[in-house]
Amino acid sequence: MKSIFFTLLFCCLLATAHAQGDAQKRFQKALIMAEDGEVITLDEGTFRFTGSLSMDGKKRVTIRGKGQQKTILNFKGQTEGAEGIRVDNSENITIEDLTIQDTKGDCIKTMNVNGITFRNVTVEWTGLPGPDNGSYGLYPVQCQNVLIENCTAMGASDAGIYVGQSKNIIVRKCRATHNVAGIEIENSLMADVYDNDAYDNTGGILIFDLPDLVQKRGGNVRVFNNRITNNNYPNFAPKGNIVAKVPAGTGVMVLATNQVEIFGNEIRKNNSIGTSIVSYYMTENPLKDSAYYPYPTAISVHDNLYERDPVRFVGKGRIGQLFRLKLRFGKRVPDIVYDGIVDPKVRSASGQIRPDARICIRNNRNATFVNLDAGNNFRNLSRDVGPYDCTHTPLQETVVRREP
Repeated sequence: MKSIFFTLLFCCLLATAHAQGDAQKRFQKALIMAEDGEVITLDEGTFRFTGSLSMDGKKRVTIRGKGQQKTILNFKGQTEGAEGIRVDNSENITIEDLTIQDTKGDCIKTMNVNGITFRNVTVEWTGLPGPDNGSYGLYPVQCQNVLIENCTAMGASDAGIYVGQSKNIIVRKCRATHNVAGIEIENSLMADVYDNDAYDNTGGILIFDLPDLVQKRGGNVRVFNNRITNNNYPNFAPKGNIVAKVPAGTGVMVLATNQVEIFGNEIRKNNSIGTSIVSYYMTENPLKDSAYYPYPTAISVHDNLYERDPVRFVGKGRIGQLFRLKLRFGKRVPDIVYDGIVDPKVRSASGQIRPDARICIRNNRNATFVNLDAGNNFRNLSRDVGPYDCTHTPLQETVVRREP
């Protein structure tokens, strides 16, 4: 009887392994053979893959599972390729109703896609957050017309939801947790980030412009009506990554970006800084890209709710040392921190900053403020927000277009 049981068990395991190997070929074949306008429907179940799935040069294709908890593509033990799913050089692609787990690199990367929608997608690393996790959960780069909605991202060693060097972007109603950066918009134009929950990351929402990239300058980024809370998770990014310098306890960080409007958010219990506005010089990284603009300009922070526990700055590394040993705010770290480094070219002969380049901070509940005067070795710190009591013309709403 015992031998019959083990024979049946062996047969079942063999059949399962064969089915899983078949799934890799079947899924990849479906992506390669997809006709323009086709809907590829994935079955319910957990499917294990050892290599990336890829699609190139398609139009109006939908990849649809049976639901985030029902169709699970697991890449644990992946030996070939860096991503779970990769889509290149395509138009009007939709990926929805499925989960991607434990990829070696990024969960889903799309590049040079005009019209990419992620809807009801979970991307996650199921173990403890660590530097061996992949960099990005959802990763559209050099794309146009990007819509990310009702998605969840967990465990990325860089950003759970990252949009880079792209244009016309909406990120809404998503959940990002236990990533280094919950949501990041980088070197991108026309972005609306709203109604999201970013919690228990190292940093909640980051808006960065970085050097040495194809698209040099981002702008018109609106971050509004988000809940950005308890982003105090220790930074687990691999050393050398720019996000490895984001201090734990960061709610929102604007780094060297222009035209950013942050309003209507709950920014609570982020135990280092609620919102920081800094130039690239604060990273202390060398700057060789002559076409790069390293200053934040035309930033508006208004009508947000701030709340901070009375604790010391929790970030570590050089920035942690700066706050603990030099700035010495103790448990009263200001909610909004501006490095105070200004592009000399936006100053008039009298030293006034050009109106369209100003940092404006107004009507934020419970908010305290400091200008670090970092350009003068922090000699003249000022908690007076009065010089920043101004407004900019509201930024344009982003519209994501889907061409027929």
